[in-house]
Amino acid sequence: MALRLDPDRYFPADTVQRALARELFAGIEKLPVISPHGHTDPAWFAHDEPFEDAVSLLLWPDHYLLRLLYSQGVTLESIGLAPRDGSDAVVETNRRKIWRLFAEKYYIFRGTPCRAWLDHTFLEVFGLDRPFTPQTADHYFDFIGEKLATPAFRPRTLFERFNLEAIATTEHSLDLLKDHEAIAASGWNGRVLTTFRPDEVTDPDHEIFAPSLKKLGEVTGEDTGTWKGYLRALENRRAFFRAHGATATDHGHATAQTADLSATEAEALFAKVSAGRADPAARELFRGQMLTEMARMSVEDGMVMQIHPGCWRNHNALLYRRHGKNVGGDMPAVGAFMGQLKPLLDRFGNRSDFTLLLFTLDETTYSRELSPLAGHYPCLKLGPAWWFHDSPEGMMRYRRQTTESAGFYNTAGFNDDTRAFFSIPARHDMARRIDCAYLAELVAQGRLPLDESHEVARDLTYNLPKKVYKL
Repeated sequence: MALRLDPDRYFPADTVQRALARELFAGIEKLPVISPHGHTDPAWFAHDEPFEDAVSLLLWPDHYLLRLLYSQGVTLESIGLAPRDGSDAVVETNRRKIWRLFAEKYYIFRGTPCRAWLDHTFLEVFGLDRPFTPQTADHYFDFIGEKLATPAFRPRTLFERFNLEAIATTEHSLDLLKDHEAIAASGWNGRVLTTFRPDEVTDPDHEIFAPSLKKLGEVTGEDTGTWKGYLRALENRRAFFRAHGATATDHGHATAQTADLSATEAEALFAKVSAGRADPAARELFRGQMLTEMARMSVEDGMVMQIHPGCWRNHNALLYRRHGKNVGGDMPAVGAFMGQLKPLLDRFGNRSDFTLLLFTLDETTYSRELSPLAGHYPCLKLGPAWWFHDSPEGMMRYRRQTTESAGFYNTAGFNDDTRAFFSIPARHDMARRIDCAYLAELVAQGRLPLDESHEVARDLTYNLPKKVYKL
Protein backbone atom coordinates (compact mmCIF):
# COMPACT_ATOMS: atom_id res chain seq x y z
CA MET A 1 0.00 0.00 0.00
CA ALA A 2 1.09 3.56 -0.67
CA LEU A 3 0.95 6.32 1.92
CA ARG A 4 -1.31 9.00 0.49
CA LEU A 5 -3.27 12.03 1.62
CA ASP A 6 -6.80 12.43 0.33
CA PRO A 7 -6.85 15.73 -1.60
CA ASP A 8 -10.35 16.37 -0.20
CA ARG A 9 -9.52 15.52 3.42
CA TYR A 10 -11.65 17.35 6.00
CA PHE A 11 -13.99 18.69 3.30
CA PRO A 12 -17.74 18.01 3.52
CA ALA A 13 -19.18 14.78 2.12
CA ASP A 14 -21.91 16.74 0.34
CA THR A 15 -20.74 17.16 -3.26
CA VAL A 16 -21.87 20.79 -3.61
CA GLN A 17 -20.21 21.87 -0.38
CA ARG A 18 -17.09 19.85 -1.20
CA ALA A 19 -16.71 21.65 -4.52
CA LEU A 20 -17.08 25.00 -2.76
CA ALA A 21 -14.52 24.02 -0.11
CA ARG A 22 -12.08 23.00 -2.84
CA GLU A 23 -12.49 26.38 -4.53
CA LEU A 24 -12.01 28.30 -1.28
CA PHE A 25 -8.99 26.26 -0.28
CA ALA A 26 -7.34 26.79 -3.66
CA GLY A 27 -7.36 30.51 -2.91
CA ILE A 28 -5.51 30.22 0.39
CA GLU A 29 -3.52 26.99 0.22
CA LYS A 30 -0.24 28.69 -0.70
CA LEU A 31 -0.50 31.72 1.56
CA PRO A 32 2.46 32.22 3.92
CA VAL A 33 2.20 30.62 7.36
CA ILE A 34 1.85 32.97 10.32
CA SER A 35 2.72 31.11 13.54
CA PRO A 36 2.32 33.80 16.22
CA HIS A 37 2.23 31.57 19.30
CA GLY A 38 4.26 28.43 19.88
CA HIS A 39 7.05 26.69 21.73
CA THR A 40 9.70 25.78 19.19
CA ASP A 41 13.30 26.18 20.35
CA PRO A 42 14.93 29.44 19.16
CA ALA A 43 18.32 27.71 19.39
CA TRP A 44 17.36 25.74 16.28
CA PHE A 45 17.24 28.92 14.23
CA ALA A 46 20.12 30.61 16.04
CA HIS A 47 22.64 27.84 15.36
CA ASP A 48 21.05 26.08 12.36
CA GLU A 49 22.51 22.72 13.34
CA PRO A 50 21.16 19.38 12.05
CA PHE A 51 18.34 17.72 13.92
CA GLU A 52 19.45 14.49 15.55
CA ASP A 53 17.10 11.62 14.69
CA ALA A 54 13.44 10.64 14.34
CA VAL A 55 12.92 9.92 18.06
CA SER A 56 14.31 13.19 19.43
CA LEU A 57 12.67 15.18 16.65
CA LEU A 58 9.21 13.68 16.27
CA LEU A 59 8.42 11.70 19.42
CA TRP A 60 9.98 13.18 22.54
CA PRO A 61 8.87 16.83 22.14
CA ASP A 62 5.25 15.97 21.35
CA HIS A 63 3.14 15.49 24.47
CA TYR A 64 0.12 14.70 22.28
CA LEU A 65 1.94 11.48 21.38
CA LEU A 66 3.29 10.80 24.86
CA ARG A 67 -0.10 10.95 26.57
CA LEU A 68 -1.79 8.42 24.29
CA LEU A 69 1.18 6.05 24.37
CA TYR A 70 1.16 6.22 28.16
CA SER A 71 -2.57 5.46 28.20
CA GLN A 72 -1.79 2.18 26.42
CA GLY A 73 0.78 1.07 28.97
CA VAL A 74 3.89 2.42 27.26
CA THR A 75 6.12 3.77 30.02
CA LEU A 76 8.08 6.94 29.38
CA GLU A 77 11.23 5.07 30.37
CA SER A 78 10.62 2.52 27.59
CA ILE A 79 10.72 5.33 25.01
CA GLY A 80 13.89 6.85 26.42
CA LEU A 81 12.69 9.48 28.90
CA ALA A 82 14.64 9.13 32.14
CA PRO A 83 13.01 10.00 35.49
CA ARG A 84 14.07 13.28 37.04
CA ASP A 85 13.40 12.27 40.63
CA GLY A 86 16.30 9.84 40.93
CA SER A 87 14.03 6.81 41.03
CA ASP A 88 15.45 3.51 39.88
CA ALA A 89 14.19 2.57 36.42
CA VAL A 90 15.49 0.87 33.31
CA VAL A 91 15.59 3.51 30.58
CA GLU A 92 15.79 2.43 26.96
CA THR A 93 18.70 4.17 25.24
CA ASN A 94 18.59 2.46 21.85
CA ARG A 95 16.66 4.90 19.71
CA ARG A 96 16.03 2.41 16.94
CA LYS A 97 14.28 0.17 19.47
CA ILE A 98 12.29 3.15 20.73
CA TRP A 99 11.21 3.95 17.18
CA ARG A 100 10.21 0.33 16.60
CA LEU A 101 8.04 0.45 19.73
CA PHE A 102 6.42 3.63 18.45
CA ALA A 103 5.69 1.90 15.14
CA GLU A 104 4.11 -1.06 16.96
CA LYS A 105 1.77 1.33 18.75
CA TYR A 106 1.08 3.67 15.84
CA TYR A 107 -2.31 2.04 15.29
CA ILE A 108 -3.60 3.62 18.52
CA PHE A 109 -3.51 7.02 16.84
CA ARG A 110 -6.08 6.06 14.19
CA GLY A 111 -8.73 8.78 13.93
CA THR A 112 -6.69 11.31 15.92
CA PRO A 113 -5.15 14.56 14.68
CA CYS A 114 -1.74 13.15 15.69
CA ARG A 115 -2.08 10.50 13.00
CA ALA A 116 -3.10 13.11 10.42
CA TRP A 117 -0.19 15.42 11.33
CA LEU A 118 2.39 12.63 11.30
CA ASP A 119 1.23 11.09 8.02
CA HIS A 120 1.35 14.57 6.47
CA THR A 121 4.87 15.05 7.84
CA PHE A 122 6.08 11.65 6.69
CA LEU A 123 4.79 12.11 3.14
CA GLU A 124 5.00 15.85 2.46
CA VAL A 125 8.14 16.73 4.42
CA PHE A 126 10.22 13.56 4.16
CA GLY A 127 8.80 11.98 1.02
CA LEU A 128 8.09 8.62 2.66
CA ASP A 129 5.53 6.90 0.46
CA ARG A 130 4.91 3.72 2.47
CA PRO A 131 2.68 3.60 5.58
CA PHE A 132 4.43 3.69 8.95
CA THR A 133 4.18 0.15 10.36
CA PRO A 134 6.35 -2.24 12.39
CA GLN A 135 7.56 -3.63 9.06
CA THR A 136 8.68 -0.20 7.78
CA ALA A 137 9.97 1.17 11.10
CA ASP A 138 13.65 0.60 10.33
CA HIS A 139 13.27 2.07 6.85
CA TYR A 140 11.62 5.15 8.34
CA PHE A 141 14.29 5.52 11.02
CA ASP A 142 17.16 5.27 8.55
CA PHE A 143 15.52 7.38 5.85
CA ILE A 144 14.63 10.19 8.26
CA GLY A 145 18.14 10.07 9.72
CA GLU A 146 19.68 10.37 6.26
CA LYS A 147 17.45 13.31 5.37
CA LEU A 148 18.20 15.14 8.62
CA ALA A 149 21.92 14.96 7.86
CA THR A 150 21.48 16.96 4.65
CA PRO A 151 21.53 20.77 4.31
CA ALA A 152 17.95 20.70 3.00
CA PHE A 153 16.73 19.70 6.46
CA ARG A 154 18.49 22.34 8.51
CA PRO A 155 16.12 24.52 10.57
CA ARG A 156 16.51 27.70 8.53
CA THR A 157 16.04 25.94 5.20
CA LEU A 158 12.92 24.22 6.53
CA PHE A 159 11.63 27.56 7.84
CA GLU A 160 11.68 28.80 4.26
CA ARG A 161 10.37 25.54 2.80
CA PHE A 162 7.45 25.58 5.23
CA ASN A 163 6.58 29.05 3.87
CA LEU A 164 6.83 30.57 7.32
CA GLU A 165 6.56 34.34 7.31
CA ALA A 166 6.90 34.60 11.08
CA ILE A 167 7.11 32.26 14.05
CA ALA A 168 6.94 33.14 17.74
CA THR A 169 8.71 31.20 20.46
CA THR A 170 7.90 31.52 24.16
CA GLU A 171 10.51 32.35 26.83
CA HIS A 172 10.23 32.82 30.59
CA SER A 173 10.66 36.31 31.99
CA LEU A 174 14.26 35.81 33.14
CA ASP A 175 15.55 34.46 29.83
CA LEU A 176 18.43 36.55 28.49
CA LEU A 177 17.27 35.86 24.91
CA LYS A 178 20.77 35.00 23.70
CA ASP A 179 19.38 32.79 20.93
CA HIS A 180 17.21 35.61 19.64
CA GLU A 181 20.22 37.92 19.73
CA ALA A 182 22.20 35.35 17.73
CA ILE A 183 19.43 35.13 15.13
CA ALA A 184 19.38 38.93 14.77
CA ALA A 185 23.18 39.08 14.48
CA SER A 186 23.40 36.29 11.92
CA GLY A 187 22.03 38.27 9.00
CA TRP A 188 19.45 35.58 8.26
CA ASN A 189 16.12 37.17 7.34
CA GLY A 190 13.79 34.59 8.93
CA ARG A 191 11.45 36.27 11.38
CA VAL A 192 11.57 34.52 14.77
CA LEU A 193 9.95 36.49 17.60
CA THR A 194 10.00 35.86 21.32
CA THR A 195 6.95 35.97 23.63
CA PHE A 196 7.08 37.08 27.27
CA ARG A 197 5.84 34.36 29.68
CA PRO A 198 6.21 35.50 33.32
CA ASP A 199 4.42 32.68 35.19
CA GLU A 200 7.45 31.87 37.35
CA VAL A 201 7.38 35.39 38.84
CA THR A 202 3.60 36.01 38.93
CA ASP A 203 2.31 32.66 40.21
CA PRO A 204 3.15 31.92 43.87
CA ASP A 205 2.42 28.24 43.27
CA HIS A 206 5.06 27.96 40.55
CA GLU A 207 7.81 25.56 41.65
CA ILE A 208 10.54 28.19 41.28
CA PHE A 209 8.60 31.30 42.34
CA ALA A 210 10.79 32.28 45.32
CA PRO A 211 14.20 31.99 43.61
CA SER A 212 12.80 33.60 40.46
CA LEU A 213 11.59 36.60 42.45
CA LYS A 214 15.10 37.06 43.77
CA LYS A 215 16.64 36.57 40.33
CA LEU A 216 14.21 39.11 38.87
CA GLY A 217 15.65 41.71 41.20
CA GLU A 218 19.22 40.79 40.31
CA VAL A 219 18.58 40.93 36.56
CA THR A 220 16.78 44.28 36.65
CA GLY A 221 18.52 46.03 39.53
CA GLU A 222 15.15 46.65 41.19
CA ASP A 223 14.15 45.84 44.76
CA THR A 224 11.71 42.97 44.22
CA GLY A 225 11.14 42.78 47.94
CA THR A 226 8.77 45.73 47.56
CA TRP A 227 5.56 45.95 45.54
CA LYS A 228 6.65 49.02 43.56
CA GLY A 229 10.10 47.57 42.88
CA TYR A 230 8.55 44.29 41.79
CA LEU A 231 6.26 46.04 39.29
CA ARG A 232 9.15 48.13 37.95
CA ALA A 233 11.18 44.95 37.49
CA LEU A 234 8.39 43.36 35.43
CA GLU A 235 8.07 46.50 33.33
CA ASN A 236 11.84 46.36 32.80
CA ARG A 237 11.69 42.77 31.56
CA ARG A 238 8.78 43.51 29.24
CA ALA A 239 10.79 46.35 27.71
CA PHE A 240 13.74 43.97 27.27
CA PHE A 241 11.53 41.49 25.43
CA ARG A 242 10.03 44.22 23.26
CA ALA A 243 13.53 45.35 22.32
CA HIS A 244 14.13 41.79 21.08
CA GLY A 245 11.02 41.80 18.89
CA ALA A 246 8.26 40.55 21.20
CA THR A 247 4.75 41.73 20.42
CA ALA A 248 2.86 39.54 22.91
CA THR A 249 2.79 38.16 26.43
CA ASP A 250 1.45 34.79 27.50
CA HIS A 251 -0.04 33.72 30.84
CA GLY A 252 -0.73 30.11 31.75
CA HIS A 253 -2.93 30.68 34.78
CA ALA A 254 -5.28 27.86 35.73
CA THR A 255 -8.22 30.27 35.91
CA ALA A 256 -9.19 33.60 34.38
CA GLN A 257 -9.67 35.15 37.82
CA THR A 258 -8.71 38.83 37.92
CA ALA A 259 -8.71 41.44 40.68
CA ASP A 260 -8.40 45.19 40.95
CA LEU A 261 -7.08 45.95 44.42
CA SER A 262 -6.11 49.35 45.74
CA ALA A 263 -2.38 50.10 45.87
CA THR A 264 -2.41 49.60 49.64
CA GLU A 265 -4.21 46.26 49.40
CA ALA A 266 -1.94 45.05 46.62
CA GLU A 267 1.16 46.02 48.55
CA ALA A 268 -0.02 44.13 51.63
CA LEU A 269 -0.90 41.08 49.56
CA PHE A 270 2.50 41.09 47.86
CA ALA A 271 4.26 41.27 51.23
CA LYS A 272 2.36 38.18 52.36
CA VAL A 273 2.97 36.28 49.11
CA SER A 274 6.67 37.12 48.81
CA ALA A 275 7.23 36.03 52.42
CA GLY A 276 5.59 32.66 51.74
CA ARG A 277 2.75 33.32 54.21
CA ALA A 278 -0.19 33.40 51.77
CA ASP A 279 -2.92 30.77 51.94
CA PRO A 280 -4.44 29.33 48.72
CA ALA A 281 -7.14 32.00 48.52
CA ALA A 282 -4.56 34.78 48.87
CA ARG A 283 -2.33 33.20 46.24
CA GLU A 284 -5.24 33.01 43.80
CA LEU A 285 -6.08 36.65 44.56
CA PHE A 286 -2.48 37.58 43.81
CA ARG A 287 -2.56 35.77 40.48
CA GLY A 288 -5.77 37.64 39.67
CA GLN A 289 -4.20 40.96 40.58
CA MET A 290 -1.18 40.18 38.43
CA LEU A 291 -3.37 39.52 35.38
CA THR A 292 -4.82 42.99 35.85
CA GLU A 293 -1.35 44.46 36.32
CA MET A 294 -0.21 42.75 33.13
CA ALA A 295 -3.23 44.23 31.36
CA ARG A 296 -2.30 47.67 32.66
CA MET A 297 1.25 47.21 31.35
CA SER A 298 -0.11 46.06 27.98
CA VAL A 299 -2.18 49.22 27.73
CA GLU A 300 1.01 51.18 28.35
CA ASP A 301 3.44 49.28 26.12
CA GLY A 302 1.11 47.89 23.43
CA MET A 303 1.87 44.19 23.87
CA VAL A 304 -0.90 41.71 23.07
CA MET A 305 -1.93 39.75 26.18
CA GLN A 306 -2.82 36.05 25.95
CA ILE A 307 -4.31 33.97 28.75
CA HIS A 308 -4.82 30.18 28.66
CA PRO A 309 -7.14 29.11 31.51
CA GLY A 310 -9.29 26.02 31.72
CA CYS A 311 -6.39 23.59 32.05
CA TRP A 312 -5.50 21.33 34.98
CA ARG A 313 -1.78 21.08 34.53
CA ASN A 314 0.18 18.06 35.78
CA HIS A 315 -2.97 16.18 36.78
CA ASN A 316 -1.01 12.93 37.04
CA ALA A 317 0.92 13.53 40.26
CA LEU A 318 3.09 10.43 39.94
CA LEU A 319 4.12 11.28 36.39
CA TYR A 320 4.87 14.87 37.37
CA ARG A 321 7.08 13.78 40.28
CA ARG A 322 8.99 11.36 38.09
CA HIS A 323 9.25 13.24 34.81
CA GLY A 324 8.23 16.85 35.35
CA LYS A 325 5.87 18.83 33.13
CA ASN A 326 4.99 18.62 29.44
CA VAL A 327 4.83 14.83 29.27
CA GLY A 328 1.11 14.46 28.62
CA GLY A 329 -0.37 14.75 32.10
CA ASP A 330 -2.36 17.95 31.55
CA MET A 331 -6.16 17.83 31.27
CA PRO A 332 -9.06 20.09 30.31
CA ALA A 333 -10.82 21.66 33.29
CA VAL A 334 -13.98 23.64 33.92
CA GLY A 335 -13.39 27.27 33.03
CA ALA A 336 -15.18 30.52 33.64
CA PHE A 337 -14.74 33.99 32.20
CA MET A 338 -17.81 36.17 32.73
CA GLY A 339 -17.38 36.87 36.42
CA GLN A 340 -13.67 36.18 36.71
CA LEU A 341 -12.64 38.68 34.05
CA LYS A 342 -14.98 41.42 35.23
CA PRO A 343 -12.51 43.31 37.48
CA LEU A 344 -10.05 43.54 34.58
CA LEU A 345 -12.76 44.38 32.03
CA ASP A 346 -14.27 47.05 34.29
CA ARG A 347 -10.90 48.76 34.15
CA PHE A 348 -9.67 48.10 30.61
CA GLY A 349 -12.39 46.28 28.67
CA ASN A 350 -13.66 49.30 26.76
CA ARG A 351 -10.27 50.25 25.36
CA SER A 352 -9.64 49.56 21.68
CA ASP A 353 -5.89 50.12 22.14
CA PHE A 354 -5.61 46.98 24.29
CA THR A 355 -5.84 43.39 23.00
CA LEU A 356 -6.67 40.51 25.34
CA LEU A 357 -6.64 37.16 23.58
CA LEU A 358 -8.57 34.34 25.28
CA PHE A 359 -8.00 30.59 24.98
CA THR A 360 -9.65 27.76 26.90
CA LEU A 361 -9.89 23.99 27.11
CA ASP A 362 -13.48 24.23 28.34
CA GLU A 363 -15.59 24.22 25.18
CA THR A 364 -18.76 24.79 27.18
CA THR A 365 -17.71 28.42 27.60
CA TYR A 366 -17.59 29.13 23.85
CA SER A 367 -21.20 30.10 23.26
CA ARG A 368 -22.15 30.85 26.87
CA GLU A 369 -19.31 33.25 27.78
CA LEU A 370 -16.45 33.71 25.34
CA SER A 371 -18.38 34.61 22.22
CA PRO A 372 -20.76 37.08 23.89
CA LEU A 373 -17.82 38.74 25.67
CA ALA A 374 -15.67 38.99 22.55
CA GLY A 375 -18.69 40.15 20.58
CA HIS A 376 -19.03 43.13 22.89
CA TYR A 377 -15.81 44.31 24.57
CA PRO A 378 -13.45 46.13 22.18
CA CYS A 379 -10.36 44.69 23.84
CA LEU A 380 -11.30 41.01 23.54
CA LYS A 381 -10.37 38.56 20.81
CA LEU A 382 -10.77 34.76 20.78
CA GLY A 383 -7.79 32.51 20.24
CA PRO A 384 -8.40 29.41 18.11
CA ALA A 385 -9.52 25.98 19.25
CA TRP A 386 -6.66 25.03 21.52
CA TRP A 387 -4.72 21.91 22.48
CA PHE A 388 -7.20 19.03 22.94
CA HIS A 389 -9.52 20.79 20.49
CA ASP A 390 -6.82 21.48 17.87
CA SER A 391 -8.51 18.85 15.72
CA PRO A 392 -10.99 18.65 12.82
CA GLU A 393 -14.03 18.18 15.05
CA GLY A 394 -12.73 20.65 17.66
CA MET A 395 -12.11 23.37 15.10
CA MET A 396 -15.54 22.87 13.56
CA ARG A 397 -17.24 22.99 16.97
CA TYR A 398 -15.35 26.21 17.67
CA ARG A 399 -16.58 27.87 14.49
CA ARG A 400 -20.15 26.70 15.02
CA GLN A 401 -20.29 27.93 18.62
CA THR A 402 -18.47 31.25 18.27
CA THR A 403 -19.30 32.74 14.89
CA GLU A 404 -22.91 33.78 15.43
CA SER A 405 -22.11 35.81 18.57
CA ALA A 406 -18.53 36.97 17.98
CA GLY A 407 -18.29 36.89 14.20
CA PHE A 408 -15.07 36.03 12.40
CA TYR A 409 -13.37 39.34 13.07
CA ASN A 410 -13.21 39.01 16.84
CA THR A 411 -11.07 35.90 16.44
CA ALA A 412 -7.33 35.60 15.78
CA GLY A 413 -7.26 33.10 12.94
CA PHE A 414 -5.17 30.02 13.70
CA ASN A 415 -2.01 29.39 15.67
CA ASP A 416 -0.43 25.99 16.15
CA ASP A 417 0.95 26.38 19.71
CA THR A 418 3.41 23.55 19.14
CA ARG A 419 6.86 22.32 20.11
CA ALA A 420 6.82 19.97 17.12
CA PHE A 421 8.36 22.11 14.36
CA PHE A 422 7.84 19.54 11.61
CA SER A 423 4.09 19.38 12.29
CA ILE A 424 3.49 23.06 11.58
CA PRO A 425 2.65 22.65 7.86
CA ALA A 426 0.23 19.82 8.68
CA ARG A 427 -1.52 21.76 11.43
CA HIS A 428 -2.02 24.86 9.30
CA ASP A 429 -3.18 22.74 6.36
CA MET A 430 -5.80 21.15 8.59
CA ALA A 431 -6.99 24.49 10.00
CA ARG A 432 -7.29 26.05 6.55
CA ARG A 433 -9.29 23.09 5.25
CA ILE A 434 -11.68 23.10 8.22
CA ASP A 435 -12.31 26.83 7.83
CA CYS A 436 -13.03 26.29 4.13
CA ALA A 437 -15.38 23.42 4.98
CA TYR A 438 -17.29 25.67 7.38
CA LEU A 439 -17.43 28.57 4.92
CA ALA A 440 -18.60 26.23 2.16
CA GLU A 441 -21.49 25.20 4.37
CA LEU A 442 -22.49 28.83 4.89
CA VAL A 443 -22.33 29.51 1.15
CA ALA A 444 -24.35 26.40 0.28
CA GLN A 445 -27.03 27.39 2.78
CA GLY A 446 -27.27 30.91 1.38
CA ARG A 447 -25.87 32.44 4.57
CA LEU A 448 -22.75 34.02 3.05
CA PRO A 449 -22.02 35.14 -0.53
CA LEU A 450 -19.25 33.23 -2.25
CA ASP A 451 -17.12 36.31 -2.94
CA GLU A 452 -17.25 37.27 0.73
CA SER A 453 -16.35 33.74 1.80
CA HIS A 454 -13.14 33.99 -0.24
CA GLU A 455 -12.29 37.18 1.65
CA VAL A 456 -13.07 35.59 5.02
CA ALA A 457 -10.91 32.55 4.20
CA ARG A 458 -7.94 34.78 3.45
CA ASP A 459 -8.53 36.85 6.58
CA LEU A 460 -8.72 33.80 8.86
CA THR A 461 -5.60 32.31 7.30
CA TYR A 462 -3.34 35.33 7.01
CA ASN A 463 -4.68 38.81 7.74
CA LEU A 464 -6.22 38.26 11.18
CA PRO A 465 -3.23 36.61 12.88
CA LYS A 466 -0.97 39.34 11.53
CA LYS A 467 -3.32 42.08 12.69
CA VAL A 468 -4.20 40.68 16.11
CA TYR A 469 -0.57 39.88 17.02
CA LYS A 470 0.68 43.17 15.54
CA LEU A 471 3.01 41.47 13.08
